[in-house]
Amino acid sequence: MMVRLKRWAAVAGVAGSLALASGAQAADPTGVWSDFKNCPLSNPATSVCVFTQSTSGNFKLGNADVPINKTITLQGGYTLDPNTGATTWINAEGGPTLSKTPLDVPGGLLGLVDTSGWGGFWLGWFFDAVAYANNVTATAELAGPIEFNGNNFFGETGTALTLPLRVKLDNPILGSNCYIGSAANPVLLKLTTGATSPPPPNTSITGALGTVFVEQRGRLIRNEGFRVVDNAFAAPKADGCGNLLTNWLLDPAVNLKEGLPAAAGKNTAVMGGNQKIGNVINVRASIPTG
Repeated sequence: MMVRLKRWAAVAGVAGSLALASGAQAADPTGVWSDFKNCPLSNPATSVCVFTQSTSGNFKLGNADVPINKTITLQGGYTLDPNTGATTWINAEGGPTLSKTPLDVPGGLLGLVDTSGWGGFWLGWFFDAVAYANNVTATAELAGPIEFNGNNFFGETGTALTLPLRVKLDNPILGSNCYIGSAANPVLLKLTTGATSPPPPNTSITGALGTVFVEQRGRLIRNEGFRVVDNAFAAPKADGCGNLLTNWLLDPAVNLKEGLPAAAGKNTAVMGGNQKIGNVINVRASIPTG
């Protein structure tokens, strides 16, 4: 653990050693720094750039279990105290901080909606709707400020990444405003590379730092095969599903089928992938000036 913390401290030291004035970005970073094109370089407080891609894992909210089988990108930067390693997240510029990546919900509408007790007309309408468009996607969207703790991430202990989310369920029948969670009541993930301590019925699961490569004389850290986890969070109910005529029917049907709202200990988030952390000075220096 001490070696990992020293690696993080080395980046913190390099990041805090110099400061450059902000200015308009005329081009994108190049070479090994090219993934940081949406780092908040115009913000003079940015010390470190980050680019993360999650390509595996799953989100389990109540009874719904959605695999991560497409790439979810998280990018931005931090202010970083070189003495303590404390960080303050800064959102990306020129691109999304969290990509809106639609993940397929297994079973589609048939697996998402409980039609028990529905009358003949509504049951017929539903199966006509399923025949028209059964596929449903779930897209995680930011619903509040991100928090990142580099010491915890590299030390494999405590909360490394706090992600407040709302999850958009997409299908023509569900309409354009069907969400699990909101800005006022988000799905609040507190992800760790260490072990979780959930209430029952969940039991502890463990994340992983993965393999860390320190490159460019300590100015670039690549982290391959990380795994961040949380299974101690609550999941709010779904709301806004359908339209003025069907909302009264679809909201309770989705919540009943998926067991929402779901108390802490009944939900799980696992995200695995790769990450780059780069010194903002070197990222800026890689941008062509001519």
